[in-house]
Amino acid sequence: MHTVVVGTSGTSAADVLAVARGGARIELSGEAVAALSKARGIIDALAAKPEPVYGVSTGFGALASRHISPELRAQLQRNIVRSHAAGMGPRVEREVVRALMFLRLKTVCSGHTGVRPEVAQTMADVLNAGITPVVHEYGSLGCSGDLAPLSHCALTLMGEGDAEGPDGVVKPAAGLLAEHGIAPVELREKEGLALLNGTDGMLGMLIMALADLDTLYKSADVTAALSLEALLGTEKVLAPELHAIRPHPGQGASAANMLAVLKGSELTGHHQDGAPRVQDAYSVRCAPQVAGAGRDTMAHARLVAERELASSVDNPVVLPDGRVESNGNFHGAPVAYVLDFLAIAAADLGSIAERRTDRLLDKNRSHGLPPFLADDAGVDSGLMIAQYTQAALVSELKRLAVPASADSIPSSAMQEDHVSMGWSAARKLRTAVDNLARIIAVELYAATRAIELREGLTPAPASRAVIDAVRAAGVEGPGPDRFLAPDLAAADAFVRGGHLVTAVEPVTGPLQ
Repeated sequence: MHTVVVGTSGTSAADVLAVARGGARIELSGEAVAALSKARGIIDALAAKPEPVYGVSTGFGALASRHISPELRAQLQRNIVRSHAAGMGPRVEREVVRALMFLRLKTVCSGHTGVRPEVAQTMADVLNAGITPVVHEYGSLGCSGDLAPLSHCALTLMGEGDAEGPDGVVKPAAGLLAEHGIAPVELREKEGLALLNGTDGMLGMLIMALADLDTLYKSADVTAALSLEALLGTEKVLAPELHAIRPHPGQGASAANMLAVLKGSELTGHHQDGAPRVQDAYSVRCAPQVAGAGRDTMAHARLVAERELASSVDNPVVLPDGRVESNGNFHGAPVAYVLDFLAIAAADLGSIAERRTDRLLDKNRSHGLPPFLADDAGVDSGLMIAQYTQAALVSELKRLAVPASADSIPSSAMQEDHVSMGWSAARKLRTAVDNLARIIAVELYAATRAIELREGLTPAPASRAVIDAVRAAGVEGPGPDRFLAPDLAAADAFVRGGHLVTAVEPVTGPLQ
């Protein structure tokens, strides 16, 4: 099994995905253990002094003015975890919780939090055992960290609350830890606070969304090319020299991908009744511009994620010179903004895909295709309602594109009076990504059927490869009306699993 070694200088997106989705094992580096021990020594020294230090010998948030005596500090750390584990609503997905815990461990191992090495090791042990704390949908405002979600994770480390075992069964955490030989932690000064105070949940969801969107944007380039081909459009608008004079990198990549898919097609440029078309509709002609803008948005989001992966987000933090300073680095604004930006881009990509699908089904705009791609229009409805479903998904994407980060609601007696709502932005982006995959799947279903209905003209080799692969995956071709939901589900699984990309790349070479 793949092993991820956690050091002091952050981690990579690949490591987050390996732990969250691939079940990779985790080890702490010697460097990390040494940094943990050094920072803990600083915290212990401060804890022994009579002067109050925030997070070490005081209360938290609006209660920070109270000095806590030494005999109450262990109770204080337990209490912050228990009281902050106040989430509600449905359970959050296992992969999100694993990313959340791993990213918190990454910051703990930086040596800037003051957590003891044994606490960090317990975090690794819980992840390695496949134990997943029960975390709920609501409870984070994306400021002072993803407090409630991280608190539920810390509760499991203490042997309290509920968690899911590697078998998928939810049990009391104490029993799960005992089954795997893991001793619950006894938190000391600052440790409870350090386990709760980070942007780890929203960052983990950003990293996973970027991975999924990378596949979906390539898939959307393929389905756009298939639709162009089915509509007898022209590939001339994809010429590299046209995109070189507007040098947005994403636009050029999308155009190149579409051109690669269409190479060798006999359908492009053939117009109904020999009447030349001066221009294709925007949804066809401007596909690279729209998909390209989304790709460039992703590039910016990756830059933000990389910076956050290299960060140590906690409050207070232990600095290399021994100072322990309060700060505002836990504020989720940088991550929240790009999460919202990606939801906007996903909505627009879904919208343009739906417009191409509608064009394929409309006999007045499809250039000779049967109405709704039906076998016997009137007796058969064809893909009429498949497009309804796609339209409903697009409308939902538009609602999900409303920014969460434009909102703020004060909390903690006005101490935390401006929050990022980054967790909420991340949660809605996950839904948007799921719906985008379904929208692309409907376009794939319509475009492949439309190409097969163009009798007498040979599609591009890459298009033929897609049609063969999607039919082999259980998505049926043209014919009389049938129960469509299973076909659409199979198309969705085909897109979501990256099979659309792997179907064309043996012909086109790697897509950009």
